[in-house]
This record gives sequence, structure tokens and C-alpha cells, in this order.
Amino acid sequence: MTRTRVRSTPEFREVEYTPEHWRLLRELRSKARSIMEPLARQGFTLWLHGSIARGDVREKSDIDIVIPVKLPGYLVELALEKAGFKYYSRYIVAATPTTTPKGIIYLDAEERISISFPLVEFKPRELEFFKYSGVIDYQGLLLDKRVPGVNKNLVLIIPTEKGHIETPVIGYEDYVAKTLEVSVDIVKERVEVLSKRDQVGRTGIFAKIPLAPGESFEEGFERLLREKPLMRRILEEES
Repeated sequence: MTRTRVRSTPEFREVEYTPEHWRLLRELRSKARSIMEPLARQGFTLWLHGSIARGDVREKSDIDIVIPVKLPGYLVELALEKAGFKYYSRYIVAATPTTTPKGIIYLDAEERISISFPLVEFKPRELEFFKYSGVIDYQGLLLDKRVPGVNKNLVLIIPTEKGHIETPVIGYEDYVAKTLEVSVDIVKERVEVLSKRDQVGRTGIFAKIPLAPGESFEEGFERLLREKPLMRRILEEES
């Protein structure tokens, strides 16, 4: 896996997309739309976030689709099955003991196409993170909308007609927060987290457990709480 480096040196530049870049963006968005369309018809609220929402895609860009509300996992699985999709793997993931645990369904062997949903309601700060990284809903995808957001290099991407403008985040946190209409606290938090990761390397996540065949997300969640009693205590205190 190629290591993503934080861009700490301020640099403002305009990037003009090549015909190949536009082709790749169209292909990735078309794939995302083929997944979101049948689920949207079944009444699901769907967000697409990350580079495909912003436009600064690469060959191996992930297709990250999120259902931002808590709902039974079997409803997601039934909707995917009804739409003709088969999953390759299913996980329950929690980045830290205090972050909302999510169910994740991967639709490909490389685990680059995912649908995730919270197993308890997302916290307001977590919902704000999607806006920070760039997020569009299904209607926005149909309208070919692109939105600003921050990539993993801590660079603010602002879409333009010909491509995008890149703006550094470190040292410009207030400007970034205002541009994205998010709190400056979440911008500073991401700067701290990614800068630390850049210095010491990836530190891993609190929990990522695969679901067994036939095991529901709710059963897997209970197993996670048995294995991680700290998370259970935190969730009980928050409820």
C-alpha cells in the first residue's frame, strides 16, 4: 500500500484535468451510480464521499457509499440482494473506542467498493466529517455535482470547470472550515491525526471484525461489545 504523505509545505495551484482524468471520473461515478440507483429507488438515503465527490480521483480511488442513519443490517443486505449485488466480505469497524461502530459491506475482492452504515446513530461530529472530506447525495451524483473537500494529504480540493484548485490546510484551518462550512475544530482534529500518522506511521484501528457466514450485523455487534467491554461502557454512558 502506497503511503499517503501530508503536504506540510504551503502550495496553491490550479490543476487542469486531462481527458483521461475526466474519463476515469466518469467511469467511477457511473459505477457508483449503478450501485446507488436501485437502493435509492428502495428509499435509502445515500451519500457518496471522498475523491469521487470532489473529482480528484486516481485509478485505485475507492467508491465509498454511506447510509448516514442507523437501520437494521439485514435491510441493507436484502436491498443489495434485490438489486442483484453480491458481497465479498462484511465487517464491523470502529476506529477508536469512542467512534460510532459501523457495518461495512464490500462488493469487490479488492475491498475498494463499500457501503457502510452506523450500528448506533452517528455523532454530529462524525456526520460533519463526511462534509469535510466532500460528500454528495444521490441526486447530486445525477446532477454531476462536484464539491470541495480535504484529501488524505491534507490538501483542500476546490472543484473548477477545468479541474480543481489545491489549497494547503495546515496554517489555513479557519479558511478551510469556512469554505467547507464545518467547524474549525474538526479541521484541526484531522490535521493532528493525519500529521501524527505521517510521523509515526499507521497505528491501526480499535476494532475490525469480519462477520461469519450467516452472522447478522447485530449479532456481530454484540460479539464486538463482548470482546471490547470498553466500548460497551462508553456506549452505555452516552445513551
